[in-house]
Amino acid sequence: MKIERLCLLLVSFSLPLLAHTTKIELQDGSGKKVGSANLKRAAQGVEIKLNVHDLPAGEHALHVHQNPRCDPPDFKSAGPHFNPEGKQHGLDNPQGPHAGDIPNFIIDHNGKAKNVIVTDPNLTLGTAKNSVFSNGGTALVIHDKPDDMKTDPTGNSGDRIACGVITK
Repeated sequence: MKIERLCLLLVSFSLPLLAHTTKIELQDGSGKKVGSANLKRAAQGVEIKLNVHDLPAGEHALHVHQNPRCDPPDFKSAGPHFNPEGKQHGLDNPQGPHAGDIPNFIIDHNGKAKNVIVTDPNLTLGTAKNSVFSNGGTALVIHDKPDDMKTDPTGNSGDRIACGVITK
């Protein structure tokens, strides 16, 4: 009987962790699917696991943007970087970062990035104001250049080349 109660207790504590994951599809400016991202609760913040294809090789910026919209071809509908704290841009900026500032990642010479994991300690999947689900959701955007990690407001990260809406 004690083992059954212990198992039930462990399962009941595990369910909230399982509930805090979400998968999004990423599209390019023509509306073609170019990959996906899985977001899950990390020890601190949110872990994002990327799988992309058919994108330009090289180092790219990745940001969470304010609006849950990804209207092609330029994804400007996603709005500015998600910044509920009103900070300046950049992981290297002493007055930053935005909640949506995420480390750069690399797409290989075949246009792919497989199982790339980045973590943003300034985001949550909960109900706080820095939740990716705030105000109906946000958008995950891949840019054509790397983020310089300090220049406000966008880190000189260039055009938006892929986008996916983050909602519950």
